[in-house]
Amino acid sequence: MKMNNFMQRFILLVMVSGIFSVLTTTAQNARIKIDVDRQIGEINKNLFGNFVEHLGRCVYGGIYEPDSPLSDDKGIRLDVLDAVKELNVPLTRYPGGNFVSNYHWKDGIGPKDQRQTRMELAWARLETNQFGTDEFVEYARRIGTDPYLAVNLGTGTIEEAQQWVEYCNVKEGPYYAELRKKYGHPEPYNIKYWSLGNEMDGFWQMGHLNAEDYSKKAREAAKLMRLTDPSIKLVAAGASNFRPNNDPHEWNATVLSELKDVVDYIALHMYVGNHQDNYYNFVSSPLVLEERTKVVKGMILREMEKADRGDRDPIYIAWDEYNIWYRWRAEETMTGDRALEERYNLEDALVIAGFLNAFIRNADIVKMANMAQLVNVIAPIFAEKDGMFKQTIYYPLQLFANNMFGTSLDVFVDCEAYDTDEFYLGLAEQATQQNNVPYLDVSAAYNKGEVVVCVINRHKDNTIETDIISQEGLFDGEFEVYEINGPDIKAENDFDKTNVQTVQKESVKVKKTADFSYSFPPHSFTMLKGKIVK
Repeated sequence: MKMNNFMQRFILLVMVSGIFSVLTTTAQNARIKIDVDRQIGEINKNLFGNFVEHLGRCVYGGIYEPDSPLSDDKGIRLDVLDAVKELNVPLTRYPGGNFVSNYHWKDGIGPKDQRQTRMELAWARLETNQFGTDEFVEYARRIGTDPYLAVNLGTGTIEEAQQWVEYCNVKEGPYYAELRKKYGHPEPYNIKYWSLGNEMDGFWQMGHLNAEDYSKKAREAAKLMRLTDPSIKLVAAGASNFRPNNDPHEWNATVLSELKDVVDYIALHMYVGNHQDNYYNFVSSPLVLEERTKVVKGMILREMEKADRGDRDPIYIAWDEYNIWYRWRAEETMTGDRALEERYNLEDALVIAGFLNAFIRNADIVKMANMAQLVNVIAPIFAEKDGMFKQTIYYPLQLFANNMFGTSLDVFVDCEAYDTDEFYLGLAEQATQQNNVPYLDVSAAYNKGEVVVCVINRHKDNTIETDIISQEGLFDGEFEVYEINGPDIKAENDFDKTNVQTVQKESVKVKKTADFSYSFPPHSFTMLKGKIVK
C-alpha cells in the first residue's frame, strides 16, 4: 500500500520530533564527575562544630535545667544530651558570642552558692553564673567534644585571658592552677583552641576596637597566653557579617597583616535569611560564603609569603559562627529569656547543607566551623520543659559529621543553572548578585577506597536525572543512599510531628562500573556512600 505525500511527511515529522525529544532529554541530564586524584585538601573534623553561648535558653533551659524531671542530678538535660551526642559534635565554642565581651570567667567558678549574679549587657538579662568553665568542660567531656574557649578582649584584660589559660591548662603550682584543684578538678583541662575576642569589628560589641587597636591587644594577649601554654591554638576575630559602613576586607587585611606571625586561624561569621521569601535566592546564599572564603584565602596567601611562623602551619579560616537567622530579628525577640528561638523548615535545611558543601569544597583553607547555636537559640535542637525535638537543620549537620572524612575532592558538575535576583544577607543593606547558579550543589569526600557524594537539588519542582561518573577507578558494591526531604519547602518539625528528617532509601547496586545514574528529587539533599576500586 502506498502512502500519500501528506502521510509520509507526517511520519517523518513524528520521527524527527521523537529524535529531538530524546536528544533534548539527554542534553538535560546532569553529570557529576569524580576523580579521586583531584584532591582539594584534608577534611578537618572541626568543620562540624557547634556553639554554646549564654544567650536566651541555650544554656539555662537548654543544656542545663536543674529543676526539670528530664535532668540528672547535675542539672543536665538528658534528652538534649542524647540528641547532641547523635550530632557527633567535634568542637564546641563557649561562652560567646557577644556575651563574652563583658564576661569575666572568675564569676563562673567555685561553690555555686557563692557565685554572684551579674547584669548581662549583651542580651539584656541576668547571668546567675551557675554554669561556668568547670560545668562546660564536664559537659564537653560527656558529649565527646573538644572545648573551644573565647576570651574577653572587650572589657577584659590581657592578664585575665592569661589567667584563664593557667586555670585550664597548667597542672599545678601557680595560683589559678591550684585554685582549679581546690575546686575539685585535679587534672588540667588542656584546652587547645582559644579565640581572641568576638566580633571586635562591630559597634555593637562591648569594648569595640578598630582593627589596629584590636590587633595590638590581641597580640599582647596571645603573648601572655602562649607563655603560659605554648601548645594552644589561637583564633583572631575577623570580620563579622557585612554591615553598613563596615568594610570587612579592610578589617581582615589589617588583622592578618598585624597578626600573621601570631594566630593560627581567622574567624569569619555569616548569617543569612529568606527576607524576600524568594526560595531560589535563599538557597543560593551559601555561594556568598564561598566567595568570601576565597577572598580571605587570597589575603592569607599574601601574608604567609611575609610571615615568620617557624614550623607552624599557615593561618586557616574558622567560620566559627554561621546559620540562618532572620525571623527573630525584631527588637522584642533579640533579648531576654526567649531570644532568637528560630523555627526552621526544609529550605533552611537545604541552605545548611549548602554551607557544609562549601566548607568541604574549601577544605584546604577552612579547618573549623561552628553552627550557632546548639539548643533553642537559632539551633538544631529545640527543648521545652516536657520534651525536645530535632529541627530540620539538625539532619544535614548530623549526616556530614558522621560521614564526611578523609580528603575533599574537586568534583566536576554539569547541570542546568538559574539566575537569581538581588538578595540580602544578615542585617546588611548590600545586595549580592548571583547569576547562573547550578541546580545541583555537590561536594565529595574520599577515604580509604570509600567515596561519599553530597548533592543538593535546588530545583523546587523537578527531579534531576544524573550520571555519576568515576574518572579513576570503578564503582563497586552497594551505594548507601540517605535523603533529607519533605512534603514542601516550608515543611517544619515540631514536638508532635517530624516532616523533615533523614531517610535511608534503597541502595544503588553496582558492579565494577565507571558510571551509574541517580535521580535527585526536587528540593532535596542526598548523600551517596560507596566504594571505588582501582
